[in-house]
Amino acid sequence: MLPKLPVADWIETLVSWMGSHLGGLFDAIAIIIEHVVGFFSGLFLLPHPLLLITILGILAFAIGRLPLTLFTVIGFLLIENLGYWTQTMDTLGLVITSGLISILLGIPLGIWSAYSRTTHRIVSPILDFMQTMPAFVYLLPAVTFFSLGVVPGVIASVIFAIPPTIRMTYLGIKQVSSELTEAAEAFGSTAWQKLIKVDLPLAMPTMMAGINQTIMLSLSMVVIASMIGAQGIGAEVYRAVAQLKIGQGFEAGLAVVVLAIVLDRFSQNLFKTGRRKAAVRTEPRRRLVFASALLAVVIVGGIAQYLLLPSGASAGAEEGGAVASKFHNQIIGIDPGSGIMKSTAKAIQDYKLDSWELVEGSSTAMTAMLDKAIRNKEPIIITGWTPHWMFTKYNLKYLEDPKKTYGESEEIHTLARIGLKQKQPAAYGFLDRFKWTAEEMGEMMAAIQEGLSPEEAAKNWALKHPDRIQEWTKGLNRVTGQKLKLGYVAWDSEIASTHLLQYVLQEKLGYQVTALQVEAGPMWTGVASGDVDVTASAWLPLTHADYWNKYKDQVDDLGPNMTGVRTGLVVPDYVDISSIEDLNK
Repeated sequence: MLPKLPVADWIETLVSWMGSHLGGLFDAIAIIIEHVVGFFSGLFLLPHPLLLITILGILAFAIGRLPLTLFTVIGFLLIENLGYWTQTMDTLGLVITSGLISILLGIPLGIWSAYSRTTHRIVSPILDFMQTMPAFVYLLPAVTFFSLGVVPGVIASVIFAIPPTIRMTYLGIKQVSSELTEAAEAFGSTAWQKLIKVDLPLAMPTMMAGINQTIMLSLSMVVIASMIGAQGIGAEVYRAVAQLKIGQGFEAGLAVVVLAIVLDRFSQNLFKTGRRKAAVRTEPRRRLVFASALLAVVIVGGIAQYLLLPSGASAGAEEGGAVASKFHNQIIGIDPGSGIMKSTAKAIQDYKLDSWELVEGSSTAMTAMLDKAIRNKEPIIITGWTPHWMFTKYNLKYLEDPKKTYGESEEIHTLARIGLKQKQPAAYGFLDRFKWTAEEMGEMMAAIQEGLSPEEAAKNWALKHPDRIQEWTKGLNRVTGQKLKLGYVAWDSEIASTHLLQYVLQEKLGYQVTALQVEAGPMWTGVASGDVDVTASAWLPLTHADYWNKYKDQVDDLGPNMTGVRTGLVVPDYVDISSIEDLNK
């Protein structure tokens, strides 16, 4: 059997080299994108919502018909009524920025591909790669190069959304009739004249279809981008999912739907040449001129407002003090709505850290930021917890919590669905006995971090600790292929414990086990409803307090499988602060 190609190592090396040698370029790109997104967001937030809705309605009537106008006005009034106006405008700024970048890069590449067979042969497989690679894969490199926030969200959106513009531009030009091209050449047209006066006008409908798809794909990334700190309506959806708030998630989703339909209809109608030309010939252009004048007023006002933003931002930063400025006034967090994020938000209030911002994202994005900061010896504050492999890999320390906002030590509990004890006594007996230490879990987490799959790491750990396996399974009867479902959240500690449970249940007790990776809310709901048999991922009493209060009467608590678990604010040991109170100095 051929040895495994070290593709992962190659990618890690390439990313590391790019981060080291192209850091200045990435910083410049980040500054430009951040200012562009800030401009558009400020532009849309400048007028009162009702005034902007009126302007959008006039624009809708200018480029479409009455149904589009009614939908635009009613849709945005609904967004304002539901309280998602600011988030929706932030998302609109992100989508427009990523769409503009995709168009500015995609159309020239599409034209170049149409005129150069070699370029097309090179670009085409790259586009295939970009379109088929899962969008989540783009998040980590984006975070590594551009930190958390809106900038990596825009970059990931561009990578995901640019292929349709390139492909449809290429296709539109290639579909131009050869007779028309030959006629243009016969009349002495230069290559530039042929492109501008023949190819592009005839290819425009096809190109606009690609641009429309690019805008829609950019919008589809807003929820995914919220996992790396891009704020907006996507973060509201993500937060609702994480907290299992169905109604709130539906409300935020409605805002995304309204924005998607309006952008789709605007981009479709804006370049529908046939109907528009007829309308322009039969009636004055007053409504289009009036709409353009209104838009110009808003743009000028947006520029004026945006030019005033830096002074206000810097003033806010100065209020935070010297320590806050070192950390850019940011605490890097994880999933919105998680227990540790709620505790950190409370800590910001308890310790009066008014100038500090809690950056939402994901645990993966947080550890990527931590790795980048440690490699560059930069100060960083994260929301941390033990057990976690990062305490094995890096020298980290908890900040003291004199006010006990994060509470005392936590425990990780094993929960089973009601009735599992009677139906699967062998599995229940093992799960009831299963308890291990942070050091034992740390061995397995470190092995996974070093490159082993969770399945391999679980097998190796079990072979290395046969006495522990015997202690957990002694006297239990083996079954023949009975099915079990384990639910877990994608935290490194829970990946380790769940795959160890899966290995023991399958290899030692004969069960057929399925491990389902889900968010915390669906995991608790699954156990409570009986769709999931067991989870060993319940952090109590603090992290999963909301879920426990909701479902404690619908699950069977087998007690802690690990004690002494801790959460709090964490910094690298080279950072010269020791307490949360120091953040105000």
